[in-house]
Amino acid sequence: MGWQVFVPERGILIGQREKLGLTQEEVAKKAGIKLEQYQMYESHDGREFSSTSFCIASAVLTALELDPTAFAKGDYAFEELPVDDPLYKLQGKI
Repeated sequence: MGWQVFVPERGILIGQREKLGLTQEEVAKKAGIKLEQYQMYESHDGREFSSTSFCIASAVLTALELDPTAFAKGDYAFEELPVDDPLYKLQGKI
């Protein structure tokens, strides 16, 4: 069993987008928002993603095939760090 690590909002968005093989432009188009707005969420230049309107947040999460309710509850905020990750090897030394 690996270590549980916190994943910031932008990391969730970027990770899921890359997992799905989508570009930022494709996510923005699927969510019905401007590319620049989506880029702001990923770059963290501006407000937190979770502080945007529920309708926009839901559209983005749906475009990324994520459940908005699970996101709001924090279900995507932690992921398991694989045992072969260099950070895992530091466990107990930090």
